[in-house]
Amino acid sequence: MKLFSIDKDGKFIHYAEHDFKVKNFEQKLEFWLENNPAHILEDENVLIIGRQVTTNLGSIIDLLGIDREGNLVVIELKRDRTPRETLAQILEYASFIEDISYTQLEEIFKEYSSEENLILTDYHRNYFQLQKDEAVAFNKNQKLIIVGQHITKEIKQTSSFLSKRGIEVFCLEFKYFETKSGEQIISSEFVVGKDSYAEKKIISGALPKVNKETFLKSLDQYGKNFFEHLLEFAEKNSLPIHWGSKGFSINVDLNGNHVNILYGYPPHSVYKQSVCTAFAEILRKVKDAESIVALYKQELNKLGGFESAGAELKCVVTKDLKDAQREKFLEILFSVVEITRKNGLNE
Repeated sequence: MKLFSIDKDGKFIHYAEHDFKVKNFEQKLEFWLENNPAHILEDENVLIIGRQVTTNLGSIIDLLGIDREGNLVVIELKRDRTPRETLAQILEYASFIEDISYTQLEEIFKEYSSEENLILTDYHRNYFQLQKDEAVAFNKNQKLIIVGQHITKEIKQTSSFLSKRGIEVFCLEFKYFETKSGEQIISSEFVVGKDSYAEKKIISGALPKVNKETFLKSLDQYGKNFFEHLLEFAEKNSLPIHWGSKGFSINVDLNGNHVNILYGYPPHSVYKQSVCTAFAEILRKVKDAESIVALYKQELNKLGGFESAGAELKCVVTKDLKDAQREKFLEILFSVVEITRKNGLNE
């Protein structure tokens, strides 16, 4: 590709393509991307929270960022070609960051920004100018970006394969130009990018999400009475509600990291008109979670109306569920919320 600028007399000034690695180190590319985060993920902005982040295996992540939804973005830079081991390297980074807690992310960002009193949730919300009703779940997913002057066909093919399997790998290829006077230009192109994920979503036949209005309309009179009180309880106690294609989840917000404690389902779902616990999520994310789950399980069994659903407990909402049981259920839920908030995230 030839690149020109145009002077005041309409003359073309040729930008000659150069081999970036001849005159430049990886740190220079790292610096450029770090200072231009809006151009890392196509039309998305990225908040950079760390540079040269050391993993538990002693390897180094070039740049670590967060996108608007709270997903972590790992950026691996190669100033020349991308060797075969590049993918193994970035997948190793992904295995490390998958279990990073919100508290650890905040510590990384504090060290990077040299601001001890920084609060990541507040900074992230202001950085992306989020609306009050926009919920963020930090580190729910990860995005992996390989940046190189030349992305080899092996890396392209394997990255495309991984993207079709739900692992978001992006490959950004760049070219470097200079004029005789030393003016510099970088051009970039995603050779594996968002189109891969758009195609994957079509194949998967993703269903549209429901909302509160459509969910309540789908219920019978007993379900409507129960779920109206449940949703009101969640809103009153500042519990984030995540809507899916079938129903919703009620979450406890722990410094921006949402921990699911309960699912709600409509009559047409496989779970019928019901609520179902989320013991597994609590055990995975919350400190001293075993005691919380034991209390949750014990109180629901005492209440009655709940049956086993694998490792969880489920209650189908029918006319047999009395108002007194509903109120007791909300009391149990409130206790679970309070203990979860007190214990905090698992380190």
